[in-house]
Amino acid sequence: MALRSPLEAIRKFHDDLTLLRRDLHAHPELGFEEVRTSGIVAKALELLGVEVHRNIGKTGLVGIIHGRRCDSGRMIGLRADMDALPMAEDNAFAHRSSKPGLMHGCGHDGHTTILLGAARYLSRTRNFDGTAVLIFQPAEEGLGGARAMMDDGLFDTYPCNEIYALHNWPGLPAGKVGINPGPMMAASDRFEIVIEGKGGHGAHPYQTIDPVVAAGQIITATQSIVSRNVNPLDSAVVSICSVQAGNPGAMSVIPREARLVGTVRTFRRTVQEMVETRLRDLSSSIAAAFGATATLKYDRIYPATINTPREANFVADVATAMLGKENVIRDLTPSMGAEDFSFMLQGRPGAYFRLGQGGAEQGCFLHSSNYDFNDAVIRGGSGCLDSILRF
Repeated sequence: MALRSPLEAIRKFHDDLTLLRRDLHAHPELGFEEVRTSGIVAKALELLGVEVHRNIGKTGLVGIIHGRRCDSGRMIGLRADMDALPMAEDNAFAHRSSKPGLMHGCGHDGHTTILLGAARYLSRTRNFDGTAVLIFQPAEEGLGGARAMMDDGLFDTYPCNEIYALHNWPGLPAGKVGINPGPMMAASDRFEIVIEGKGGHGAHPYQTIDPVVAAGQIITATQSIVSRNVNPLDSAVVSICSVQAGNPGAMSVIPREARLVGTVRTFRRTVQEMVETRLRDLSSSIAAAFGATATLKYDRIYPATINTPREANFVADVATAMLGKENVIRDLTPSMGAEDFSFMLQGRPGAYFRLGQGGAEQGCFLHSSNYDFNDAVIRGGSGCLDSILRF
């Protein structure tokens, strides 16, 4: 299907969008604290004549744009996340974070701007059949803002037929789009293993039950879970990222307790359940072998982000019409990272896709202290979101 590109129209206000994006970058806000950000978004939408509904999922908001026709009854959700990260920024440019210890290190400032760019074009032309539901979501970074919006009745009040979101990706050249009709991001689980022993003097370990020794054996054993239990054609990651025991200032004190904290990443529910079971069995049996006890607390934070095939192929077709076949990757390798858009995809068919922004070759990765969103890709991102309504 031929598609009239909005890229030239968006080019005319690209400078405005760039200034907005950099203002958001300079004033980052954490999840469920996006008061300034949501206020700016609401004002921008209202100036466009867009119907705005605030305080959905605390600081989240929704903008509604009706097309020239609504014969189809089609209601399409477009989502952007707004929150920043609790990390210090090392950049020196003028729009660096003005808040010590806070930073837009994942490009959510860019995602918000891209959706506002799409809103500006859609609201001016309204050249589509149906209703656009613009979802500005809080608290993607580990706090489940998507679920909070859904708990507040997002899809009850706005019964979207389909839902779409994009995320910038430094690993793709600027302007390219990557997607696949299946898993895009892994499930993210958190686990904590508490090993209880018997403390005592480091010079008399025979009088103790040393939880540190047991913890060391558990750390080693957990690395066999994937290699010896997961089908090589599946994917899983088990990483222990925190080890806490004793006091560095007490070199001769064997502690009573040790704690291990880590993450599990999987795509399939059966693999997820197996890994949890193996973690529990290994930790308890190894601790018992040393006379200690171990308990596992396992929290499933985000489910896997799984695109529905029809909607993923639809996005690929839209991007191809917009950007050209050479700029669309239809079989992008999934990431073991996680994304709470997964909750929305559990409730509605839809797709999550990557917008290349480049920079990885210069060390500009997501969640790095020298990250910055590439403003040059705003126009293409806005055009792709807009075109989902018009294709």
